[in-house]
Amino acid sequence: MRVELAVLCILAAMFVTWGVTVLWMRHRQLKKIGEYQDEVLKKQREEVQNIYETMRGWRHDYHNHMQMMKAYMSMDQAEEMVDYLDHLEEDLDGIDMAVRTGNVCADAILSSKISMAEKQDIQVDCTAKIPAALTVSDVDLCAVLGNLLDNAIESCVKVKESGRFMRIYIGIFKKQLYISVSNATCEKRRKYLTEFVTQKQGEHGFGLRRIDRIAEKYDGYVNRKNEPGVFATEVMFPL
Repeated sequence: MRVELAVLCILAAMFVTWGVTVLWMRHRQLKKIGEYQDEVLKKQREEVQNIYETMRGWRHDYHNHMQMMKAYMSMDQAEEMVDYLDHLEEDLDGIDMAVRTGNVCADAILSSKISMAEKQDIQVDCTAKIPAALTVSDVDLCAVLGNLLDNAIESCVKVKESGRFMRIYIGIFKKQLYISVSNATCEKRRKYLTEFVTQKQGEHGFGLRRIDRIAEKYDGYVNRKNEPGVFATEVMFPL
C-alpha cells in the first residue's frame, strides 16, 4: 500500500512539474511574441509618423516655396527656378503615398513597405481597396499587413534580383476582407501549412504566428501555399 501511494505521489509530482513547465514555456513564448510585435508596431508607427511629419512640414513651407518661385520669375532666372522645382519634385516623390486604399493606416504601411521592396529591386504589383467599415481594428490590420510584407521582402532578397517579385491584392470577396500576398522564394519543394510554420524560427516565425492569432481573434481564415519558386498567403476577415 505504501509503495503504491509513493508511486502515485511521484506520478502526481511529475504531472504537476510537466504542467508547470508547459505553462512556463507557453508564457515565455507568448512574451517573446508580444515583445516582437510591440517592436514591429513601434517601427510601423514611426514610419507613419515620419510620413505625416514630412507632409506637414512641406505644407508649412508652401508659402515660402511660392515666394521663392515668384522671386525667380521676377528676376527672369528661369534656370534657377527649374532647379528649384526639380528639388521640390524630389521631396514630393519621397512623401507621396504609393497606395491609396481608403484606409489611412493601411496606406502608410503599404506605401512604406513597397518603398522598402523597390529599394531591394523587388518588382511590386499592388491592387488594394479597403472598405470604411471593418470588423478588424486598424492596429490588427496593420500588424497583419506589416508581417506579411516583411516576410515577403525577407524571402525575395534571397532570390536573384532578376527573379524578385511581390504581388499584393486587397479587396472584398464573398462579404469578407480578402488579403493576398505572393512573392518569390528560394523554396524548391511544397510544404504543408503546419510544417512551414513550425520550421520558421525567430522573427519570421513570430510574425507567422501573430498573423494566425489575429485571424483567429476575428474568426478569420489563413491559407498558405508554397509552390516551387512562389509563396502565397491569403487572409480573410468577415465584414
